Amino acid sequence: MNHFIGIDVSKSTLQIYIPIKDENISIENSKKALNSLYSKLKKYHKKELEDLVFIFEPTGSYSSLLKHFCSDKNIKAFIVNPRQSANFAKALDNRSKNDIIDAKMLHKFHVMAKDGDIIVPIIDEQQESLGSMLRYYKLLQKQRNAFSNHLEALEARESKSPIAQKLKKSITKLKDQEKDMISEMKELILSSTKLSKSFEYLLSFKGVGNISAIVLLHLFISYPKANRQEITALSGLDVIEKSSGTSVYRRSKISKRGNALYRGILFMPILSSVCNNQYMKAFYNRLKENGKHSTAAQIAVMRKVILITHSLYKNQKMFDNNIYEKRVGWNK
Repeated sequence: MNHFIGIDVSKSTLQIYIPIKDENISIENSKKALNSLYSKLKKYHKKELEDLVFIFEPTGSYSSLLKHFCSDKNIKAFIVNPRQSANFAKALDNRSKNDIIDAKMLHKFHVMAKDGDIIVPIIDEQQESLGSMLRYYKLLQKQRNAFSNHLEALEARESKSPIAQKLKKSITKLKDQEKDMISEMKELILSSTKLSKSFEYLLSFKGVGNISAIVLLHLFISYPKANRQEITALSGLDVIEKSSGTSVYRRSKISKRGNALYRGILFMPILSSVCNNQYMKAFYNRLKENGKHSTAAQIAVMRKVILITHSLYKNQKMFDNNIYEKRVGWNK
């Protein structure tokens, strides 16, 4: 029988609810404090220590230490989707919100666990390293875009500000850093036989370049058991519809609930497939002819590229023009 411990994670603290003692405690979000907590739980649960399950929400770098701790100590974890926990809290009629209430709510959330949700976290160091590099690459992109926009504003006013030259130098430097980061990510991938093979399969689809393949590979290795529908949702490209009876009808749109990192980096590179890949170009043109807005058509291309490359990754195969043309009834 599992013993569920609700943990609300923040930047500097962890709020813990221990149901066996109906106890609420607050500790530092540090390895030393987690070791002390583990010693306390040993005394409380003794021989049932292996039945402990930590329930918490993924909060990026803030929950990373807790996830690694569970992996090191072989503690089972139920990592909860924040949207689901928020809806669960509403169902419990939790009108107030604080760390203690959230920790208790997370403990109660164990009733929502499905088969396979409760596991000892497995830490993939290559995946984590690649993810850190991608986030830094995205930060460089964001800074460069901000500088470029500021430079455009100065040039539009025909200003001879000395800032313009500094901005140009900064933009050039950031571009170089982006190229270096792509090289480092590619080097990390090629150092692994398994990852390098998968990387090659993704690149076999014309229009997918180095950065696109790197992002797609990280998406796929982060969710190795995801199916087609799930991988679409995890990238936030699943379509949601809002309609009810005859009075409520809104245009369908993507959920954007998946990781924004993938959509943010993939959008521009994958658009090159519209120009360089005959199948995606024809797909895009057909959508436009049917009245789709340009952005909607571009998102549809992105979703299709993700699904095709996901199939290549899952099946560990190079893209085959003949097989694709046969499946879609391609007419040249």
